[in-house]
This record gives sequence, structure tokens and C-alpha cells, in this order.
Amino acid sequence: MFESLSEKLNGAFSRLTGKGSLSEKDIDEALREVRLSLLEADVDFKVTRSFVSAVKERATQENLFASLTPGQTVVRIVNEELVNILGGEAVGLERGEHAPTVIMLVGLQGVGKTTAAAKLARWFNEQGESVALAACDLRRPAAIEQLVQLGDGLGVHVYREDPEKSTPLQVAKNAVKEAERNNTHYLILDTSGRIAIDDELMRELEEIRDATNPIENLLVVDAMTGQDAVRSGTEFQERIGLTGIIMTKMDGDARGGAALSMRSVTGVPIKFIGVSERPDGLEQFHPDRLASRILGMGDMQTLIEKAEQQFDVDQAEELERKLRSQQFDMNDMLQQLQTFKKMGGMADILGMIPGMGSLKGRMNPKDLDESRITRVEGIIHSMTPVERANPKLINGSRRKRIADGSGTTASDVNQLLGQFRQMQKMMKKISSGKGRRAVMSMLEGR
Repeated sequence: MFESLSEKLNGAFSRLTGKGSLSEKDIDEALREVRLSLLEADVDFKVTRSFVSAVKERATQENLFASLTPGQTVVRIVNEELVNILGGEAVGLERGEHAPTVIMLVGLQGVGKTTAAAKLARWFNEQGESVALAACDLRRPAAIEQLVQLGDGLGVHVYREDPEKSTPLQVAKNAVKEAERNNTHYLILDTSGRIAIDDELMRELEEIRDATNPIENLLVVDAMTGQDAVRSGTEFQERIGLTGIIMTKMDGDARGGAALSMRSVTGVPIKFIGVSERPDGLEQFHPDRLASRILGMGDMQTLIEKAEQQFDVDQAEELERKLRSQQFDMNDMLQQLQTFKKMGGMADILGMIPGMGSLKGRMNPKDLDESRITRVEGIIHSMTPVERANPKLINGSRRKRIADGSGTTASDVNQLLGQFRQMQKMMKKISSGKGRRAVMSMLEGR
């Protein structure tokens, strides 16, 4: 996420933080690089100009040149101004006084609106809220079936009607009535999109909005489309009146222009970001956390929250018991790998660890390939229960059988066994140290 922009900004600031004192020329040169980096990242020109001007003004006001750590002061100012253009404080979803709270999702075709609707429904489920979906997109082929399949996978009811006998407005109104009868807390309306904004689309959305009185009108945009996303945000805001934005495909956006421009240009807060294609790949948007990640400072709070979602107290206690008795085996290694995998991609997790964000650009892409974890899982699954419990039994013939069964090579199996032995040694050190607290810290840091 934002790898290209982050690398360029960190390059500009590294030359400042390495100096004991700074001149006005040093600051001007660094800000020139910052301005070019933002423009190359497709950040709106006016937003870029305002941002650089604000940083320069604050650097002057805070008597930067007399500071003992001028380089760090510049980074702090830049971080705070990034938070400002991203929206300042995190903005959550509103809830109506009476059920259901209607949430209408709008946006152009192909931005991931239907998938975002399902992810949002899952998010509500995790908050302990009852939620339903309404298939109001009657134009796109298979849109209804897609939403139903996603809903079934989540255990979420999807209200639908025959597209030949109904209209989006009727579907929306009837879905609200059903949600009222069932006392469903939240109802998410998945509406139609178009390749481009047109008057027919807007009238349809206005009719649904006026009939269902949604508490939230959320625009779904593709982060990778840059300023096109910002322009669509402006147009939807003028016609529909938005309360928030869901920005999808953030994990594939190396530039960041849309995210950095959206709030300043449209005045509408980003409320959620899509960080992966997985059902749980939707996160609440925190401007301060994203600014920190852009500047390579990490995002430990989000990383800890991800770990807590996968954290199982019973599993941790059992793992601690095994560590104390030095019984850590391949089954435990598999369990830890699966927990790590659920937390997100390797590149995403590295970006959340302070000081590690810049490492991604220097690493071999193969080292960030998620298929490596899948390959390891395959190797372990190809072992017998006895071999998993005692990998020392794996000799040449067993290695060949495991490699054949997992579609890998004997060399791959050897490499995994070597990694397992290293992991055993690390676990032994942990078990001889701080015990349970060390185990929990390890799990939270994974």
C-alpha cells in the first residue's frame, strides 16, 4: 500500500534526518522532492500545493533551524499535515434510532461495490449486530446471484426480487419493510452502477434515497483509479449527498493519490478501506495510522487488532504448555502459519511494523509471495501424524514421499525442516524466559 510514495518520501527525509543542522535551502529542496512525489502519486494539484505550503509555514513558525533534531521535527510536521489532509479524526458509521439503519452503497461499475457490501455485512456481524443485504442492482448480469452467494457464505440474509417483475426502488422499499418486521439493525442496499455517471443513474439513486431515508450514503471507489475516483466522488456528492466513502483495492495502490486527495477535494470522510480480496479484507479508516504507514513509521495498533481477531486464548495456553515441556511440533508450526496467513499478506504486515515498510522495496518479490505459505501448508499436510509430532523420523524415503504428495521437491522439504528446527530453538528460548507474556507478545507481533 503506497509503496512508491512511501519510498520517495522516506528518501527525501533521510537526507534531512542525517544532518545535525538544517538550512532554509535544505528544507526547500526536501519540500520540492515532496511536492514532486505527491504529484507523481496523482495527488490533486491544489491539495499538494496546500500541503507543502502548510509544512513550510509550520517549519518557519516552530523555529526549526534552532531545533536540536531539525530532521525529526520536519518528519513530525509532515506526519501531522498528512493526518490533516487525510481527514484528521477517524469517522465511524451512524446508527439510526429505530431499526433498520439503512446504508445505501453507490458507485460506478467495476469498483467492487457488491463485494464491499458483503464485507461491510461481515464487519457488522463481528460487532454483534444483525444485518441484511438488499440486491437493488437489477441491471448488471449475475449481480443478484453474486450478492446471494456472498451472503450465504457469511450467513447473512439477502432480500431479492425477480428483476423482470420489479424495479430497484421497489426492491429497496420492500427490503426496508422486511428488515423492520425482523427488527434487523442494519440494512445494506447494493445499488446499480454505470460505466460513467449519467442522469438516469442519479435519478434512480435519488428515488431510492428519498424512499428509504438512509442514515449513510456511502460511495464505493477504486483507489487505483486515482483522480478519476476523486472526480466521481465530487459528482456523487453534488447529486446524492454522501456521508462517507469506502475505498477499495488499497492493497494494490502503490501511489495513493485518491486517498490523499479525497477528503480535501470532496469534503467527505473515508470510513473504510479494502485491503485484500478476502471476506475480512475491510478495515475502518484511521488517518493517523495511514499517515504513519506512508512515512514508514508502521501501524502497530492495526497489527495488534488483526492479531487479536485471530488470537485464541485456549490455543495460546496449549502452546505455552508445549513450549514449557519442549513439545512444539509441526502441527503447532502449521497452526501459527495459518494464524499469520489470516492476518493478511506478508507485504501488508511488514508495512505495519515500524521501520520495516522500506524493507519491502529491497526484498525479493518471491519472499513476499503468499504461495510460499500455501506450499509449506501442503508439505506439512503430506506428513503422517507421527511425522508431524516427531519430524526427526523423516529420512530420505519419507522426504521423497512427502515431496511427491505435496507437489514439491525434497529440497523444499529439507528447507522446511531446517526452518522448523530454527523455530524450535526460538521457542525454547521464549519458554525459558518470560513464559506466557512472551508467547502472547509473539502472537501479537506475528
